[in-house]
Amino acid sequence: MRFGIYSLSGLVRNQLGCDPVSGDVFIFIGKRRDQLRLLQWDRDGFAMYIKKLEQGTFEQPEGSRNLITSRQLTLLMEGVMLKPVSIRKRYTGLKPT
Repeated sequence: MRFGIYSLSGLVRNQLGCDPVSGDVFIFIGKRRDQLRLLQWDRDGFAMYIKKLEQGTFEQPEGSRNLITSRQLTLLMEGVMLKPVSIRKRYTGLKPT
């Protein structure tokens, strides 16, 4: 986890094939899974949030490229395991065509 903002944005562009200035939040979890970094473009520059655990680990979502909701991100950062959690179906409204 030695990468800074510009190295992580390069990984987003070159490895994931995504646009780092899209406004999406990109999550990076360290090899030991005790450190998490969030990278986001915030209108006029990059913002990076780092959380390092003193004890325990973060859950590694399956696969190398996952889309998760903001609710799932909150649960991940709080230490709740996402696999056994099931979200009950709710009304989401009409999707624009």
